[in-house]
Amino acid sequence: MDEIAELRAEIAALRQRVQAADDYRELVNLQGAYGYYVDKGLWDKAADLFATDGTLEIAGRGVYVGRERVREYLKRLPAYGHGVVFNHMQLQPVLHIDSEAGTAKGRWRTLMMVGFLGKEGRWGEATYENTYVREQGTWRIASLHGVINFYCEYDQGWHRGGVPLLRSTEGVQPDRPQSFEYEAFPEPVIAPFHYEAP
Repeated sequence: MDEIAELRAEIAALRQRVQAADDYRELVNLQGAYGYYVDKGLWDKAADLFATDGTLEIAGRGVYVGRERVREYLKRLPAYGHGVVFNHMQLQPVLHIDSEAGTAKGRWRTLMMVGFLGKEGRWGEATYENTYVREQGTWRIASLHGVINFYCEYDQGWHRGGVPLLRSTEGVQPDRPQSFEYEAFPEPVIAPFHYEAP
């Protein structure tokens, strides 16, 4: 009987580890999918990754509340097409997952290349501090908060300074003001951490 109890405990522990590994993989794929969809201007697909009441806040432009408001904001961004580059690589994840509760927090870095043929080409980098929720069995973005660390002209480099952040998006207003005031490089900014160093 003791051996059976031990085996049952071991199976339960292994189930928890498998669930945690599955959740980690699904969250990495979720955030990666967001980056790929944004790269190609697939705004509907990107918006569908958000929870029903999910929020989006990028570059100090305010907070958009609810999946449909996220969709509305994204569709105001420039269209993808000939001569357009929108690379948003999702890198360096730090994830803390509560599998039982179906919630998670994640910190990411995105490296951006944004350009329009014959007009401009820029490098950028941002920190994401996001939350996630399992909604009807599927992980969704509960909140995406992108804090721009630098944005600069590709041919001048960051040693000559950065491009000031654009504080609004034409044709759409946020539901709430930005979480905190900041400016990108050359001003220093550190996105708040959802965790403390061990």
